[in-house]
This record gives sequence, C-alpha cells and structure tokens, in this order.
Amino acid sequence: MIEEQENNKTPNGDEQMVAATPVAGLFENWFLEYASYVILDRAVPYIEDGLKPVQRRILHAMREMEDGRYNKVANIIGQTMQYHPHGDASIGDAITNLGQKELLIDTQGNWGNILTGDRAAAPRYIEARLSKFALEVVFNPKTTNWQLSYDGRKNEPVTLPVKFPLVLAQGVDGIAVGLSTKIMPHNFVELCEASIAYLKKRSFNLYPDFMTGGMIDVEGYNDGGRGGKIRVRARIEILDKKTLVIREVPFGTTTSNLIDSILKANDKGKIKLRKVDDNTARDVEIVIHLPNGVSPDITIDALYAFTDCEVSISPNCCIIIDEQPVFSNVRDVLKMSTDKTVALLKLELEIKKAELQEKWHLSSLEKIFIENRIYRDIEECETWEAVISTIDAGLAKYVATPSTVKPNDKRLLMVRDINEDDIVRLTEIKIKRISKFDSFKADELIKSIEEELEEVQHHLDNLIDFAVNYFRKLIEKYGKGRERRTEIRAFDTIAATKVVLANEKLYVDRVNGFVGTGLKKEEFVCECSDLDDIIVFREDGSMKVVKVADKVFIGKGIIYAGVFDKNDDRMVFHLIYLDKKDKRYYIKRFRTGGVTRDKEYFLTKSNVAGQVLYFTANPNGESEVVTVYLKHKARIRALQFDFDFAELAIKGRGAGGNVLSKNEIKKIVQKSRGVSTLSGRDIWFDPAIKRLNTDGNGTYLGNFQGDDRIVVLFEDGSYELTNFDLTNRYEGKGKVTELAKLRKDTVISAIHYDGKSGRNYIKRFQIETTTLDTKFSFITEDEKSNLIFATAQYHPVVNIIYNSRKVDDQEVKLEEFIDVKGWKAVGNKLSESKIKEVELESFTAVTKEWEMAQRKGPGRDEEEDEADDDEADLDPSDEMDDNEAEENEDAAEGSEPKVAKPVQEIPKQDPKSVPFEIEDKREEKKKGNDNGTLTLF
Repeated sequence: MIEEQENNKTPNGDEQMVAATPVAGLFENWFLEYASYVILDRAVPYIEDGLKPVQRRILHAMREMEDGRYNKVANIIGQTMQYHPHGDASIGDAITNLGQKELLIDTQGNWGNILTGDRAAAPRYIEARLSKFALEVVFNPKTTNWQLSYDGRKNEPVTLPVKFPLVLAQGVDGIAVGLSTKIMPHNFVELCEASIAYLKKRSFNLYPDFMTGGMIDVEGYNDGGRGGKIRVRARIEILDKKTLVIREVPFGTTTSNLIDSILKANDKGKIKLRKVDDNTARDVEIVIHLPNGVSPDITIDALYAFTDCEVSISPNCCIIIDEQPVFSNVRDVLKMSTDKTVALLKLELEIKKAELQEKWHLSSLEKIFIENRIYRDIEECETWEAVISTIDAGLAKYVATPSTVKPNDKRLLMVRDINEDDIVRLTEIKIKRISKFDSFKADELIKSIEEELEEVQHHLDNLIDFAVNYFRKLIEKYGKGRERRTEIRAFDTIAATKVVLANEKLYVDRVNGFVGTGLKKEEFVCECSDLDDIIVFREDGSMKVVKVADKVFIGKGIIYAGVFDKNDDRMVFHLIYLDKKDKRYYIKRFRTGGVTRDKEYFLTKSNVAGQVLYFTANPNGESEVVTVYLKHKARIRALQFDFDFAELAIKGRGAGGNVLSKNEIKKIVQKSRGVSTLSGRDIWFDPAIKRLNTDGNGTYLGNFQGDDRIVVLFEDGSYELTNFDLTNRYEGKGKVTELAKLRKDTVISAIHYDGKSGRNYIKRFQIETTTLDTKFSFITEDEKSNLIFATAQYHPVVNIIYNSRKVDDQEVKLEEFIDVKGWKAVGNKLSESKIKEVELESFTAVTKEWEMAQRKGPGRDEEEDEADDDEADLDPSDEMDDNEAEENEDAAEGSEPKVAKPVQEIPKQDPKSVPFEIEDKREEKKKGNDNGTLTLF
C-alpha cells in the first residue's frame, strides 16, 4: 500500500490523480471478451472448414504425425496440446466424437458405441489415423493460412482448406454464451449431389440423415434454420402378437435411455408390458414382450406417444462467418461451402499452373544450355560475374523473355524473365548429367509439361464443370457404404388419449352428485385413463364435461357418466324429456359435438332445466323401440303407444327435438333394441403415414361395416387379414405393396418366381382363410422364390418387361390368362426369362360412388343441425270429438297406432352413370343356379 502511494507521487513529491475505472465497466468488458472467446474459439464452427477450433487442431496434429500407421490416441492428445490450451479431457472427447462419425478418422480399438451410449476405452488403448478422405479433402499446405499457436512456438492453420460441406456431413452441437448451434448431420452422397445441383443452377433439398437410422418427419424442418422442427422415430417391428422389436433408435437417444423411458411409462401405467430384453450388440435389438390381450398396434402408438421412441428436435443453424456468429440455414451453408470449394479448386489449379510453368521454364533453359554447349563459353571466365554474364548472353541468342521479345521474334518465348537464380542453377549441373543428356527425353518431358499445362488451363476455363466432376469423383471414391440410413416419411399425429392405457377406474355417486377415480366404495362405471375427459348427464336435462380426477362435484341427479371423446361421431344419445316452459314432452337423437370443459349445457328446447324421462347412450348409433304409457284422461285415443328412435334424424345437442306427446306421460319402457342406424365408414389408406383414416387422404378402400375385413399384400409374397380399426399399423411386418377391402368377389392376381423350377408363374386366387392378423404365404416355400407383382384390383392388365433383349415385353390381361384357383396353387407358367419389372397398365378401381351404390339397409348419416326448430307432433293420442270417439271406441281400445315414417327422397340417377353392371342370370336361376351376381367391368 505504501509502495502504491509512493508510485502515485510526482517527482516533486506531490500526489497525482489516477483515472479510476468503474467495476461495472470492468465486468462488462470482461464479459464481452469472454463471450466472444467462447463463441469464436470454442463452441461454434467456422463456415470455411466447418470445424470448431479443437477439431481443427486435432486434425492438424494428426496430419503432422501422419505416416500411414495408426497412432495411440494418447500420443495424438499430447501432440494436440501444443496447439490447444484446454487440457487433455476436452481433446480426448473431441477425438472420440470425430472418430464415431466415421468420416475423417480411421479408428482401431474400442471407440464406444453411439447406439448404447458406452464410452470409448482409455486413450492409451485405442488408436487412430486420418482417413483417405481427410487426406484428400481437408489438407493442402499451399492453400492454408497460418497463424502462431497460443504460446508462439508453432504455426497452426487459421482454417483448414476443406473442399466439402463438412459441417453438414458431420453435424454439430455447441452451447456458447447467449447463443447455441445445432446442425443436423446429412447424407454424404446427398450433399455431393446437392452441390452438383447448385453448380448447375438446379433446385435441391437437404434433409438430415443419422447413423442410428430410424425414421424422420421433415415437414417442419425449415432448412435447418431457427424455428424449424423435426420428429424422429425408432423403427419398431411386430414380431408376433405378443412381441415387438425395436431395430433402430432415434438420433440423440441410446438404447439404455430408450429402455429407461419405456420402463418409466410402464410404471406410470401409460403402457402395459410383460418384460423388456436388450439384445443389442452390433445392431440394435430391443425385444418388448406384451401380456395377453394387449394390442401390438396400440402399444406401438403408445411407445411413440409416451417414450423416447419418438423425439422432437429443434435445429438451429448458427455458424461463424467473417468472425461473427450468423444464424443461417443448411441451404445457404451448402451454397457458401460449395462456393468456397470452387474457390479452393481454382486456387489449387492456379498454383499447379504456376508450378508447371516454372518447371517448363527451367527444363527449357536446361535443354538450351546443354544442347547449344553454352557451358563451354564459361571456361575462360575468371570471375563469377563474368560467368553469369556469359551464360546470360549465350541464352539470349536462343530465348526471348517478356521484357526482351521483339516483333517477329523466332526465339523461344519464356513465361518470365531469366534471373540470376536461373543462371546459378545451370552452373550447378554436374558434368555427368551433361554427358548423359538425352535430347529426346528432354523434349518428351517438356511436351508432357505442356500437355499438363493445357489440361490445367482447360480446367480453369471450365471451372464449374471441373468442380462438378470433383464432387462426382468424391461420390465414386467414398460414397459406397454411405447410403441413406434414415427413412424420410410423414408421421401421423398420435393423440395420447387414444393410446394411453386405461389405468384408472371411474366411479359415480349418483345420490350426492360426485364422479371420480377415488370413490372406491361407490358405483363402478368404467375404466379410464388419467388423460380422459368425463361426460355427465343429469335428471334436469343438463350436460357437463370435466377432466378426470379423484373426486369432482357435478350435481345431484346423475343419470349417466362415461368417458368423453369429442371426435367420436358414432356415439348417439336418445333423450325424452319434459320442457317445463311449454309443458310438452320432446324426443331427440343427438350427438354432443364440441364442448367447453366445465361448462354446463342444457339439452331442452327452452335451454333451461327440465325433466328427463328416458335417456340412453348408443356407442354405434343403435336404434331402439320404446313403449310410452300415458296417464288416464278422458277422450285419449290410446293410453300407450310404441315409438322407434330409428324414425328420428340425428341432430346436434342444441336441437329441441320433436314433440312426442302433449299429454302427461306416466312412464316409458324400452321394448326392444335395434341395430345401428348409421351408415358404414368410408375408409382411406394413406401410404405416406401407412395408416387408415376417414379424412379422405390417400387411396379409397371402401365403406366398412360390422365384420368387414381388409386384405394386406406384402412384398415377401404373403397376405394378411385385418379389421378396419383406425389404430391399425401397417408397418413393421414387412413392406406393404397394397391394401384392399375384402369382398366376396375380391381376387388376388399375382406374378411370382418359383425358385425350385426356375420359372415365372401367374396365379389368381380368392382369400379362403378367416384368421385375423396372421400372415399366409401364397408363393412356393423355396428360399429362392419371390413375389414379382400382386394386386387386388379388378381386371388388371400388366406390361411385363424382361431383362433379356431377346425376349419381347408383353401385355397380359391377368383374368384371361388363368382362372381363379386355390390360394396354395402355383399357377400357370409364364416364362423362364428373368423379369425386370411389371407395370400395372390398367385396372378397374373401386370408387366411392360404386361403394355408395352397394350400400343397403336403413342406415343414414345425417348432418348435425344445431338450430332445428321443427316440431313434428308424434303423439297418436290426441283428443277426439264425441262422434269420432264413439265411432272408434272399440277399435281404439288396446290397439297400437301407426306413426308415419319420414320420407327419405332418393335422387334419380342415370343408369349409365352407375359404375357397375348387373349380369342377368335369370335363366340360370331357373336351372337351379345361384342368383344374379354383381360383376365389375
């Protein structure tokens, strides 16, 4: 302290003022310096080479050690520490990360496992060397800019001259101060092809590709920029009804983490499993055993919904450009990287051109110096200066330089002026070499140099074509084995409430007005999950939807409680109630539609509390007949009558309904329950997500009811029958070639190769099995047998293309080639020539119009009408005058009145527009044959 005070004094002994820096200012400067250092020198890659500093220093150190042999990673770490001042741990982790990407480093030993998350062995046990790709693409000292290392003892590259979009191939993940970067890895071949497309001014798309495989939905990728999002899924196969197998895991997930998430979901009751086995070795194999009665399709959906079998990743393409972090996207990064590659290729060509020109220059001078015996002129020279000038004068007789060339000069024109170094080099030629000089070989050497120069100049003049060929050579040399591993496809959105396991029990206390899962001593309603909503109806005609909980107060007089599904358009409610305002009894069929949770709705016409006399819930729109008993009153035509709910249209919950009776009702009793009054469901198959839907996406399969089935054709020559449940999954069992509705006249047409006989066959058969979810092979069992083509379409015509030029392609109408036989039959011989491809030329498609024409029965699917005020009086017990009562007294007693049914108008249709024909078989009927059949044209 005394010394500081002494230093602050002037020579005269007076104290001087010292400028003080506020602490806040110091921290601000220090923070900015630290943030800049972390961003530029640690976490974010540079656009020039796509590498972080530690990665760049590792590769530079390995290049210095390169001798073609493997080096201990411990030695590489030590060599890298000359350039990287952050210790061996960070260097070791970075080397492991580079080695596991299998692009720049060849590895030897236990380098860990990206699938299981196992770490690499200690650095002293594992070895590495640069890959051939890295040696060719990453390094070139002639085009590298250098700087001093952190201690000033060595030179290190500012950036490496990488001639490839390396940052997009490897991907990068880094967290800096105030920002982060997350660039997905992309496919090697696709990057080269995208660079070629960019150079040729064509459009291109880039999507991630992961070493772990799996499936990816890139709909929201946004070119990898900020705000983008991708969904990655594991690949799950159905081994049998009780076993699932996970073959590939999502990017960023390991098998151990995936199994932990599965077990956690099982413990929480989201899914139900028996056990999980991890058989992962070189490839992923996680076997999931299911208990009896658990659907494998729904379990797969639940795995995607509740476990790490599906993960969401938000890319964030941040990269250093001109010493500043810039948020970009993979498309622009590829363009900048490709431009950088073209610039480096041009620089390399220019350097090579200059080297060749120098070589030509020196070779030409040497040839002239020896052939013209200029070396003899210096024998009498006594000084070095005289030697130089003598040789210079001797060369001037035979060569011209850019500074000495004359018009019509016949001397050999050099590419540059001759300097003293060139002359000194000539004096250093040994006598032995001069004596063995071969003029022919010298001319050949100069000619080869000139040819190389011409080639280099051609590349410079056609630089874009040269760059395109460069990327094509990269694909040829290094593209093998780097095919896309991650399948790009669209994912379906899985609603958690649809697939969650019913892990709770719902109870109701009707007297006190409570519902919940904690009312163990009360009336059991149904099983539910903790994600469900509960719908409740009360005696006053009110309705409310609440979230499932231990105990929720709804209100006294509960008449119905159950799980609510707002998207269920099959659930229809029947209601008969008394409207207390106009004192009439109404009857209605309705769907609930969308509702607001915890809001009370009244279902009466006057929208106030009423009195419910009859209520039922019908999950599939079933009809029912009820008997209505009236209280005795004079002049009533009948004291009881029946009514069929099928006569009512299905409306929305806001519709008041139809007047059932103006007289007081004593009671209502269900007489009988009918079948569903709803029409079948139109089902489509979306090949993008491989799921069924009712939204009209994909291929129309047909209208399904009851026990209708779907036939699934697989590429391996087998078929399977399934129901039409929308939760069905059509992946994981093999590649699906076609789905179709199974009808009585469905015929499978197939072309297959029989491995035993070595011939191709055509067969047509109908489905004879009835077992669901079981695959049946319809081709021969020989291991060489394979399915070439199969379809369930009507009247297929195919074009068969053969591999041999000696065999002409042929068009075949399959139904004319062979009759329908058993599904185990081999079929009729087609040809022994190898088939290259089978094209489906034409067929008769099943359309929705054709399906509608086939529908039978009273089914209807009316639109909801939220504001229907029609009040058809359905009461057959209206009062009569005295004369009418006397005339019908006997007939009215004990009779059941007939209620007029609503008339459903069917629009007239031109018979020519109906897409089917009726084959007239009345003559065959007389002979005892079957009735007429429906035949598609």
